[in-house]
Amino acid sequence: MARAVGRRGVTAPLGYLAGASAAGIRGKGEARLDVAVLCSALPAVPAAVYTTNRVQAAPLLVTRRHTATGLIRAVVINSGNANACTGPQGESDALAMARATAEALDLPTEQVAVASTGVIGVPLPIERVLSGARQAAAHLSEDGGRTAAQAILTTDTFAKEATVRARVGGQEVTIGGMAKGSGMIHPNLATMLAFLTTDARVEPGAWQRALSTVVERTFNRITVDGDTSTNDMVLALANGAAGGPLLNEASPAWPDFVTALESTARSLARDIARDGEGATRLLEVVVRGGASEAEAARAARAVAGSSLVKAAVHGADPNWGRILAALGRSGLPLDPLRTSIWIGPVQVAARGQGLPFAEEEARRALLQDTATISVDLGLGEAEATAFGCDLSARYVEINAAYRT
Repeated sequence: MARAVGRRGVTAPLGYLAGASAAGIRGKGEARLDVAVLCSALPAVPAAVYTTNRVQAAPLLVTRRHTATGLIRAVVINSGNANACTGPQGESDALAMARATAEALDLPTEQVAVASTGVIGVPLPIERVLSGARQAAAHLSEDGGRTAAQAILTTDTFAKEATVRARVGGQEVTIGGMAKGSGMIHPNLATMLAFLTTDARVEPGAWQRALSTVVERTFNRITVDGDTSTNDMVLALANGAAGGPLLNEASPAWPDFVTALESTARSLARDIARDGEGATRLLEVVVRGGASEAEAARAARAVAGSSLVKAAVHGADPNWGRILAALGRSGLPLDPLRTSIWIGPVQVAARGQGLPFAEEEARRALLQDTATISVDLGLGEAEATAFGCDLSARYVEINAAYRT
């Protein structure tokens, strides 16, 4: 079974180094970290899931090509500028980022992945970015995961890292991760930027299938504002530094490995939802009684993504009618006469109708650091959980002035 450990981040697994620099990408005299480099001492097998937004940023185009080669040794990431909707120059700049990092690390350019996050439609200050990449590559260390996690942030209020170690087939392996995301967060195959590392030996096809499954159950179960970005990417690397048998779906230890991977990704996904722009608490929506996991997940996401539900959570208003209405517009074959709803431990509705309930207790449940809404659809045995956050006036303030 998987167990969480104190040392967190992408450099916790064996064979990974990271570094960061302050390149001044945002201008205005800012000295915050804004370029990160992650490097594997050994060639690593990549797996990736990308946004399904039809408008895709230049770094995704470059990374798709490079991961298709089957080996990745490094990733260079900048914040403060998305390098999206920047035309042919944007793709040229993304490739230049890979090339500069490769030269600094004495690697082939096609073994470097690229990611960017920040303002859309503004050309990269490429010379600053390249200088920052070289500086970050020159300061790689085993303890660099924390500074790398800080360098990829935009409107986030804290760095998001996770590490899980698991005994897999008698061999201890580690999975680490870092992510950024606070606004423009909505599940659609991938959302935000997330980077996962492991020292396990994993067969490439099985690695990709595992990541796709885990993304669907974790990052695709979060929402902040209903917007899927142009730059969303989940990139995972497996370098085999821990040794042990080559893992795939036929391995007896495979379920334990995937459980560890999912635990790492879920921790990062929850942190993203908790850190939603302007959020004051995490919203957890648990749906039981679904006809299938996919339908239960769809229902949970509909509730977690409802602006009216999110506003009610912010105001600690146990307005269960908004929850039922969100379920009703989810597109599921919902039978309201089988549907029951709880806010925290308080049942507020049964068979599609309201119940007398302790309103103050329900209000207190919504004021907790994690506000939980539970639903039983009464249609089957499947269950799924989605994560979101409350909706505050601060969200509007942040996004009204994002560029200025």
